[in-house]
Amino acid sequence: RPTLAPARTLSHTLTDAHKLVYSAHFYGYTGPRHSGATGVGETHDPRYQDLSRDELYRTLTDQAFFVAEDSGKHYTAPVWISEFGIGSAETGTAPRAWFTHITDYFADHDADFAYWPLVGWEGHDDWALLRYDATGRGYGILDQGDWRGAAWRRLMTAPGHTGPVDRVPVWRMLVTDHGDHVQSLIERGRGDWDPGAYKAACPDGLRLIGLSHTSGRGLCTDTGADDPRAPGTAHTVVTDERYVPAGGDWASGYTKFQCPSDQFLIGYSRRGSRVSAALCAPARSPLGATGRTVWFDRSDNRPADAAGGDFAHGAYKGQCADGEYAAGIAFTTRVGGSGGPDALLCRRLS
Repeated sequence: RPTLAPARTLSHTLTDAHKLVYSAHFYGYTGPRHSGATGVGETHDPRYQDLSRDELYRTLTDQAFFVAEDSGKHYTAPVWISEFGIGSAETGTAPRAWFTHITDYFADHDADFAYWPLVGWEGHDDWALLRYDATGRGYGILDQGDWRGAAWRRLMTAPGHTGPVDRVPVWRMLVTDHGDHVQSLIERGRGDWDPGAYKAACPDGLRLIGLSHTSGRGLCTDTGADDPRAPGTAHTVVTDERYVPAGGDWASGYTKFQCPSDQFLIGYSRRGSRVSAALCAPARSPLGATGRTVWFDRSDNRPADAAGGDFAHGAYKGQCADGEYAAGIAFTTRVGGSGGPDALLCRRLS
């Protein structure tokens, strides 16, 4: 407990952004804050079987299913209920009602699940879907005398989604709270591009689109562009203003780490709170050259729809629009400045 709720603010970004599935367990005798203990260690918190149908539905959504149902967030991923179950000998009104309610929820939400357990033995595990007595005679959840049968039949016959899954934009959080978060296989293969600094890089196929003023968080996406990186492993590590063109001061008075022309940000590094370097990759086709400065040193500055979700909870953050790429990071180390990212240079993808 609290099950999957922390996924809203933690990073789960993998090198392969499409290979993550979350799992959760639900039993009637456990609860939102209840471990399931009886006797020693038992608390007075409600168990799931103590909740009304509406309360249970809200709790299941808040504790687990929001991960799959909140589309277009940095934490969006499939959810698999890898354990749930109840015994055929259960006589309690509350546990029986819980089983009906949770199977109804699974049916209504086309949930993926595993039942515990599949097979058991009579007199030893009456929770099983299928069990055998000492003579080898089989009993099952669909037998006439098994009270679980009606709920199980509804769950098994409920309509579900079929066919290909539509492709959707990917959003992923980067975090340098405790060390490097280089999730690009290309960049891992190239070695340490800023020794001694905490480094973050987007998974291959994604570009950096947002940064936080503090906390070292970043946001990656592929929205609006299928893998914009040119073939190969070339990159540019930017540690000064050499790529800021004459007359192109987009953050006056601030230090600007700007990508070369037709390159886009895929990563960043920091030493303490100070920006240490920007990591840029060449694009496979020409990129837009005009842009705008997105400031976020005093407040949030993200698109109105906030695609990707709150990738740096409690921190000021800035984010380019879906059809833009981040081309530079501005910061200051003057008195009163932390050296953290203060602004992004955002340009159109094409």
